[in-house]
Amino acid sequence: MRDSNEEPLLEGATATLAAFAADMRFDDLSAAAVARLKTSLLDSIGCCLYGMTLPWTQQVQAMVEAEQATPVSALFGTGRATSAAGAVLVNGTAGHAFELDDIHKESILHPGSIALPVAAALAQARGSACSGKQFLTALACGYELGIRVGNAATMNLFFRGFHPQGTSGVFVATATAGWMLGLDARQMQHALGIAGSQAGGLMAAQEGAMVKRLHAGRAAQSGVYAAQLAQRGFTGIGNVLEAAYGGYLSSYSDQPNADRLTQGLGHEWEIEKVGYKPHASVTSIHAAMDALRELMDSHALDATDIALVRVGVSHMTYVHCAWPYQAQGVTAAQMNLFFGLAVIALDGVAFVAQYDEDRLADPAILAFIQRIEASADPGINAMGAAYRHAARVEITTRDGKRLHHEILHRRGSPENPLSAYEVEQKFRNVAAGCLAPSAMEQIIQQVESIERMESVASLLELLAAERPAEFVR
Repeated sequence: MRDSNEEPLLEGATATLAAFAADMRFDDLSAAAVARLKTSLLDSIGCCLYGMTLPWTQQVQAMVEAEQATPVSALFGTGRATSAAGAVLVNGTAGHAFELDDIHKESILHPGSIALPVAAALAQARGSACSGKQFLTALACGYELGIRVGNAATMNLFFRGFHPQGTSGVFVATATAGWMLGLDARQMQHALGIAGSQAGGLMAAQEGAMVKRLHAGRAAQSGVYAAQLAQRGFTGIGNVLEAAYGGYLSSYSDQPNADRLTQGLGHEWEIEKVGYKPHASVTSIHAAMDALRELMDSHALDATDIALVRVGVSHMTYVHCAWPYQAQGVTAAQMNLFFGLAVIALDGVAFVAQYDEDRLADPAILAFIQRIEASADPGINAMGAAYRHAARVEITTRDGKRLHHEILHRRGSPENPLSAYEVEQKFRNVAAGCLAPSAMEQIIQQVESIERMESVASLLELLAAERPAEFVR
């Protein structure tokens, strides 16, 4: 005996979002949303390809390949394939593997590292052509639903110790997968109801554990399983998002804002509010890092000229990133305010090389950290959640000068955006060690024209191809 799939489902926000996702069409999207999706797609490809070269991703890959599943979906950059669920576990882990993936501030989600692997795996597994418009629509579906769930959960979900990437991220994956599988509204509602029971991810992972990278991959895999089960008639919690007891919002957040689930639905595209990372670190510290860099540049200072750095940040950033730094691993360095400021002071940049293993206990970095003080700035907190990435930096120089700079919107945010060209240059920098130049140019060109492609097979083949021998670590 099984639960009936024939009984009417409850009405509410979950049902509204399910119907919206199932009915979404490319022509529904705003021009700005399409443009942002294409930029995010290129950014996410670079993140995934680079992430596949890293040891923590390769450990997940080895585990998945040992299962010897039917090879229907590619493991990016390897020339090999596995099951759709196995592929998204690996490729999603790769996308979030080095703190480079796109970011939506309010939801605290990196949707590209989840949506791209899911859409790619199911496009390959479906057995029929997937057009560029269909591919972008699947991405849009995942972005829009997952972000709205994250918005509704509010920062309180994070303050309770949950990682939004692993929790709200399952809804990014489920909506993407459900659209790719052609689920109707009823099936999509069940898929969301299944996914909510699989949400997980703890923020203590930021202090050094590889498992933080896995949260994106696991969310992607959970979404694929949820959609595939719903397609088979398996039932989920019909009101999973809004249920007063045991629902997603009531369980993960003490102060949810359920109105954010459907506010402006179909008219206000959350996709348009996605931003990008110029630094290979947690987004919350980017404004502080750039403020320090601007002060040093404008006053011709180097690290030896600085006696003290005081930085004021939001309470959210302080809790998230201002814990005492220890050389606990790459993840911890990328999440830590003090390490990020120190490498900016010493190197002028905080990209891939600055987070190499041999820099984590660099005596020069550890010494400079002793000259940094951080606090939660009441003025920034008073501005509200929209300014949680803001920073105020004061430098005291060796000769006693005090210099101040404030950045309210980090570089790469929608309010202070990177251009599409700058994101393309980031892609080139990230992918340079993964792709031959000709393949890199083909990917850039195909992403730029993807909505005109009758099939994305050639693009996915470029992502799947084995890295040239000179790029294998």
